[in-house]
Amino acid sequence: MSSRERILGRVRRALVDVGQDDTPYEQAVSRDYLHVHGDRGVEQTVELLAENLADYRAIVHRCTTADLAATLAGMLAARGSRTVVVPPGLDPEWLSAAEAELVLDRAENTPYELDRVDSVVTACAVAVAETGTIVLDGSPDQGRRRITLVPDHHICVVRVPEQVVASVPQSLERLDPTRPLTWISGPSATSDIELDRVEGVHGPRTLEVVLVTA
Repeated sequence: MSSRERILGRVRRALVDVGQDDTPYEQAVSRDYLHVHGDRGVEQTVELLAENLADYRAIVHRCTTADLAATLAGMLAARGSRTVVVPPGLDPEWLSAAEAELVLDRAENTPYELDRVDSVVTACAVAVAETGTIVLDGSPDQGRRRITLVPDHHICVVRVPEQVVASVPQSLERLDPTRPLTWISGPSATSDIELDRVEGVHGPRTLEVVLVTA
């Protein structure tokens, strides 16, 4: 008997006394929790997002759509980035003023090649104000998950206010659970048993978020 057969056999035995008319999981679990905490307007929600992003040690920038190209170019220049990986669906106008070499996200890119890239610029799917979280879903303007995990510097552009929600439940209403979701709350960081914080262990050491208004 294979391991698979043994595991499935144990599952079947555990379910022997479970009736076929038991309440499905989706109905058995109560979903009447609060979807948002407090009564905030759009501007207050955006301010809360910026505050919580900064609290997680992300660097927050603000600009208009007209100034986005210049803002991104200045950020990359200040970082000293000579190469930047870009998703295939990223608006080309965003990096039109950048002097860094653009490296297109391709399936052929190896982790070693991505590790040599200085920065990555992406859009996002949604941003959650209450938790200071950026969510990527692998859309064309965000690219593969690995391009936001291997390079040490990630710039993420958030369109305000249309991509900003107050809470995690509200973000889930916008997201497709079948897509490869990446939830980012600040730069990659971990702490050992003595609470010594180490950044960049399993993702970018530096996260910069650009809040863009029309």
